[in-house]
Amino acid sequence: MPHGKVPPHLRRNARRMRRAMTEAELKLWNELRAHRLMGLGFRRQLPIGRYIVDFACPEHKLIVEVDGSQHAENQSHDQARTVYLEKQGWKVVRFWNGDVLTDIDNVCTHILRLIGSTDDDH
Repeated sequence: MPHGKVPPHLRRNARRMRRAMTEAELKLWNELRAHRLMGLGFRRQLPIGRYIVDFACPEHKLIVEVDGSQHAENQSHDQARTVYLEKQGWKVVRFWNGDVLTDIDNVCTHILRLIGSTDDDH
């Protein structure tokens, strides 16, 4: 979505979310930012349609979500969100906070595998 087409309220929310990232989001962002993960370009708290996603690699149409325990109770919302994003052409992967905090290497390896598989699709 071009920068100018993001509704102002979503842009404000995304900025606020960038300033208030969770410990797990910060840990993953430190691995993804500045093309640190195999030169891949990721954006954080990116508005896509009516949602703001945690991390997105636009070049490969991959969204990475980092979920806390509140997501276990709200799975129907997350499922509807995933369906919407997939209809926009994105692949969505979710990791639990605990996995990011305790096993960041495997999280990054999984992201790289997914990007390899999205490349195979093209």
